[in-house]
Amino acid sequence: MKQARIAVFLLLVAGACTSYSHTEKAGTQLAFGTNVAKKGLWREAAFRYEQAVTKEPNNARAHNNLAVALEANGDFARALAEYKRALELDPNNNYIRRNYARFAEFYTSYTKTTGKAAGAP
Repeated sequence: MKQARIAVFLLLVAGACTSYSHTEKAGTQLAFGTNVAKKGLWREAAFRYEQAVTKEPNNARAHNNLAVALEANGDFARALAEYKRALELDPNNNYIRRNYARFAEFYTSYTKTTGKAAGAP
């Protein structure tokens, strides 16, 4: 009986280790971020996208998604920087180009209205 408990414990620990290493992948963080973003949990989404960017700094999609989450959280200056980085990494990606153009239009209007600017789009 004691050996059975130990075996179950070891299986649980092994499973936890496997799932932990799985969350270390950028793709997993992107997927998780997208799932929580769909629920309106933008801070959690931003955290997950930041994790993805940390894992894969040259992942244009991760930078784009982080920019979207930062924009949703009202962190427009950081969103601008992330949109620019995503576009720099993948300048031919139409999805990223459209996101950047839409944000640049909004941000230009926002800075004119509020007088707050952190770099031109």
